[in-house]
Amino acid sequence: MERPAWAPQGIDITVPSVSRMYDFYLGGSHNFEVDREAARKAMEFMPGLPKIMQANRAFMRRAVRYAVSEGVNQFLDIGSGIPTFGNVHEVAQAADPEARVAYVDHDPVAVAHSRVVLEGNERAVIAAADLRNPQGIVKSPEITGLLDLDRPVALLLVAVLHFIEDSDDPQTAVAELREALAPGSLIVITHASYEGIPLAPEEAGGTVDVYRNIRSPLVMRTRDEVTRFFEGYAMVEPGLVSMPNWRPDTPLAPEHEDPFAFSGFAGVGRKA
Repeated sequence: MERPAWAPQGIDITVPSVSRMYDFYLGGSHNFEVDREAARKAMEFMPGLPKIMQANRAFMRRAVRYAVSEGVNQFLDIGSGIPTFGNVHEVAQAADPEARVAYVDHDPVAVAHSRVVLEGNERAVIAAADLRNPQGIVKSPEITGLLDLDRPVALLLVAVLHFIEDSDDPQTAVAELREALAPGSLIVITHASYEGIPLAPEEAGGTVDVYRNIRSPLVMRTRDEVTRFFEGYAMVEPGLVSMPNWRPDTPLAPEHEDPFAFSGFAGVGRKA
């Protein structure tokens, strides 16, 4: 297999990557046949996966604009993946040229590609770190060199927590991150769930199996379990809802919306 110029050396391009599969669902070009194959297999069980990813990306953009409108112009995006078109730094810096964005990912492909995309942008960085080690994030020189953690930060955990198994204790990791942030900070979360998927859990389970087989288990959590990630933060209206229902730019016309877009949960919380 030929290695494209953007693929960093030392990356195993024979193993599917969650961030490259996400890139494929969004119509990006930073993915390999092995990623497309796994993504297509997942779509056999859940054909609406690209719709879910698009709804996820649209929610993220609205949440970033909301943060800027509330005077929060520092962003910490953990599990940021490959920064395809319309990513956090583009949206934030279009709304406020002074906005600062720190991306964090543990996937070497995502980190290497982010470095290329962010070159020359003095207000955006990428740090190689893992959500399961929150202290490694908040003490990372890339992060502390760009963000002032004594001022409000918008913490983005968008489509990442469902890749962390309960055995890795995501609740404690998120609690540590919440506590590290200044009053007035925001937490922005999307999470996969069987709730809202227009399929029987047995059918949707086929997709979960695909991710398990590529050693990136997809953990479906309930509304109550997702709500716990916001503990200590006040939910911003309209609370924890499906992605298209969080402060839509225009009134939703149900007949134009793909039912898959309403899978899972999205919400924003604010630290008093």
